Amino acid sequence: MTKGGLNMSLKGADDIFSTEESRQEQQREQVQQIPIAELHPFTNHPFKVLDDESMQRTVESVEQYGVLSPLIARPRPEGGYEIISGHRRQHAAQLAGLDTLPVIVRQMDDNAAVLLMVDSNLQRENILPSERAFAYKMKLEALKKQGARSDLTSSQVGMKLQALDIVGREAGDSRNQVHRFIRLTHLIPELLDMVDEKKIAFNPAVELSYLDESQQRDFLEAMEDTQNAPSLFQAQRLKKLAMEGSFSYDVAFAVMGEAKKDELDKVVIKNETLRKYFPRSYTPKQMEDTIIRLLEQWQRKRQRQDER
Repeated sequence: MTKGGLNMSLKGADDIFSTEESRQEQQREQVQQIPIAELHPFTNHPFKVLDDESMQRTVESVEQYGVLSPLIARPRPEGGYEIISGHRRQHAAQLAGLDTLPVIVRQMDDNAAVLLMVDSNLQRENILPSERAFAYKMKLEALKKQGARSDLTSSQVGMKLQALDIVGREAGDSRNQVHRFIRLTHLIPELLDMVDEKKIAFNPAVELSYLDESQQRDFLEAMEDTQNAPSLFQAQRLKKLAMEGSFSYDVAFAVMGEAKKDELDKVVIKNETLRKYFPRSYTPKQMEDTIIRLLEQWQRKRQRQDER
């Protein structure tokens, strides 16, 4: 019998204290099974999905256990869903022959989606320089737009500096290092690929990013013609010449053809090259002694020939 004529049904604590907004949020956060065909990559996604050994291991795991961690996606105005987190899992699922994937669907604006997409991918162990460069750039631009809307700072310069600090702090890099990575986005694709492939070191690549597209293509041709990778000193010289208006293919060829300072001071023979000529039991010291002894014999032979 109800007290005071009121007919009240008992509710759980969650129902009593939850708001309509929180209940809607819980509904949105439920994992849904979405057809793979309805999932589309994030616009201008900077992270590469490669069919490498790591992907093969992921495919084998998906075939055995399925996709254990749900993707995060947002609805697209034109239909389907845009993946925010989980591009590699989607690709592995496609290779494994799955038809649907577990997905958490969220309503997110462009800037919030960029921030989540970048942060979720930067947690990976192996990230290519080009991936980090474009990820930092996208996150910086998203933070600046958010700052502009919420008036976090009083000036455009202040907002830019604050955003750089945030990107660096959350990624474990300094503000200066974030800026240097973003410089890589100014490289032509061929040079950026060489950075990823470790054919051009990071520091010289940053200096080369200050060359315009035409100058970079002249440099690339000079690099290929001389078969030399740029040192930091050479890249700095080329940058200075470009800023002075003295850059050309001939100049780049001359600079790249010069012997590097470290090459003048030492000769390096790779270990795998030496191992072809010595028993496996030889230590590095034994190999060095043998090489010196053979060089002394070769020198004495040349001296005898010169005396004839």
